Amino acid sequence: MVKALSTPESTSDQIIVLHNLDWETYERIMAAHSDASAPRFTYDQGDLEIMSPSPEHERLKEIATLLVNVSAEELGIDVIALGSATFRREDLRRGFEPDSCFYIQSVEKIRGKTRLDLATCPPPDLLIEIDVTSPSINKLAIYAQVGAPEVWRYDGQRLIILKLEGEAYTEQETSGSLMGLSSAIAARFLQSATSLRRPEWLRQLRECARQK
Repeated sequence: MVKALSTPESTSDQIIVLHNLDWETYERIMAAHSDASAPRFTYDQGDLEIMSPSPEHERLKEIATLLVNVSAEELGIDVIALGSATFRREDLRRGFEPDSCFYIQSVEKIRGKTRLDLATCPPPDLLIEIDVTSPSINKLAIYAQVGAPEVWRYDGQRLIILKLEGEAYTEQETSGSLMGLSSAIAARFLQSATSLRRPEWLRQLRECARQK
């Protein structure tokens, strides 16, 4: 069964959901798209969401990624950024491709690895999701099950920082990954990127990070 959540004429993300797919079929689909940055796939115990991001989605993702990388640099934090890398757990029958992800606290555990198996390697310490279109699959449930410590969700206006506590996420005012960067400050910079020239935006972001 296929369910389309948006039309080709829409300016939002294009999402299609396939149901009742076994793991082997999911693996074959992923192998066929191994060199592609889009679409992005989320697999949840038989359901497969295929999302083709809109230009606005990608713009916000790139800004958020730059914000994390520049802030980490100014704070002297070692980061390995893996973008929209594919992560799979066959034993859980779940797989995902975040908009962006980073290893921060777990950098040394994955340094030098060319292939990451979540059965033996830690999940990314920080995942970023751009929510300009409502997803059909609850990605937070997947992230919680694999043990991802922190998730940022940004809808173009508000940034929510979520910390994993036990088996669920709770909203936090500050990031545990970036030395107390607040959701309010991060959201301000994400929004100002649309009105400021890039050099000025980067200058202000660096100055703010140095004050931490």
